[in-house]
Amino acid sequence: MRRALSQPEGSAPGSLHEVVGGDQWFVDLVNRFYDGVEQDPVLRPLYPEDLTDSRKWLAMFLQQYWGGSHAYDEQRGHPRLRMRHAGFVVGERERAAWMTHMTAAVESGGLEPEAQEIVMAYFGNTGRQLINDESAK
Repeated sequence: MRRALSQPEGSAPGSLHEVVGGDQWFVDLVNRFYDGVEQDPVLRPLYPEDLTDSRKWLAMFLQQYWGGSHAYDEQRGHPRLRMRHAGFVVGERERAAWMTHMTAAVESGGLEPEAQEIVMAYFGNTGRQLINDESAK
């Protein structure tokens, strides 16, 4: 795992945000993730044609969640993930497709195994919580 030589501005001490060196790791993670989503027949129809804002907001959310600045909250308010995803049918199929791309993005991010396990546990738990298609439960 890349360790920061000095604490990145806005990082909570000891946070993943600090350990990976700040915002750029999350931008790169999100770009790898959305590169996969762009080619996915299950997920691509759920997103707007232009993924620029989707990339920006997810990167900002993850930066904040993992100990970076609170720019996401300042610009968008509380994340309210279930509410923000309520307009989309999210079943096991969509969750699994999303996890496939996020897993690939995380695995190519250079994290140490323990950090990778923590990050993947977060995404796995969150993905299960976002399922809103009752027939998929």
